[in-house]
Amino acid sequence: MRSELFGTLPDGTPVHRWTLERGGVRVRVLTYGGIIQSAEVPDRSGRREPVALGFDDLQSYLDHPGPYFGALVGRYANRIAGGEFTLDGRTHRLERNNEPNALHGGVSGFDKRVWDAAEVEHGVRLSRVSPDGEEGYPGRLAVSATYTLDEAGALRIAYEATTDAPTVVNLTNHTYWNLAGAGSGSAGGHELRIDAERLTPTDGAQIPTGAYEEVAGTRFDFRTARKVGAGIDHNYVLDKGATARPAEVAELSDPASGRVLTVATTEPGLQLYTADHFEEPLPFGPGDGIALETQHFPDSPNRPEFPGTVLRPGGVYASETVYGFSVR
Repeated sequence: MRSELFGTLPDGTPVHRWTLERGGVRVRVLTYGGIIQSAEVPDRSGRREPVALGFDDLQSYLDHPGPYFGALVGRYANRIAGGEFTLDGRTHRLERNNEPNALHGGVSGFDKRVWDAAEVEHGVRLSRVSPDGEEGYPGRLAVSATYTLDEAGALRIAYEATTDAPTVVNLTNHTYWNLAGAGSGSAGGHELRIDAERLTPTDGAQIPTGAYEEVAGTRFDFRTARKVGAGIDHNYVLDKGATARPAEVAELSDPASGRVLTVATTEPGLQLYTADHFEEPLPFGPGDGIALETQHFPDSPNRPEFPGTVLRPGGVYASETVYGFSVR
């Protein structure tokens, strides 16, 4: 475990990089945006390569914020319709950064903040206080994300938050995975399994209609592992629902390298995004990474029929996701 200076923001704020290494896996985490800068994992021949898309320098993250490379996303991951929601009879208007919606916490969400860091056993705990009104969200939110590696090299992210006023919370990590190696080209040939019989269809603004749609017989059906392809940015309704402990919900594999990524989570949803919108001047092209964002559902604050995302004083928001690495 080590920490080093990674760069300095224009206002002089230092950004540090923490390196976690265990079980043959090396993961680097930035205090800027809680970003997973890299994850180096061995292939079936034992050769270790980075499999998470990222940049070698801080300026590149500042220049290319939109794709959310590796970022800790909040206060609310995914979209909120019209950039507003009503809670306890009060309407809260958010920063709209994905017109007409609010996306991934707003213009200056958690992905663009510098977090305090403290070493923990086999990892690092990032924390910050999001003040009342930040990006339009109510309540002073004290939030942490703890990144650890277990003895097998699995990466665990444990999120926790408390508030002093009713608010909504939905946190995720936005890493793009390419198990053939970051920068190796398209990940469309990867094979994916998701344990979900349904997804939440969306309208033209990518907001859920409120319905649940069966995946059987559609291009969205990954109940049995198959090639990922392109053109997907949808929330899957995980069969297991929300759970107290992480349960495996997905597996991504690269037949060529033999690398396998499993995803276990406490969350009820998973957003599959095939990164079709990567374009110049990014060093990555369309489909070069696959995002598997564990989450509650998009626009849940405006959808009482969806699993709730309200956090009240005295309550604790707790969420865990585990990324396991292996070969076959």
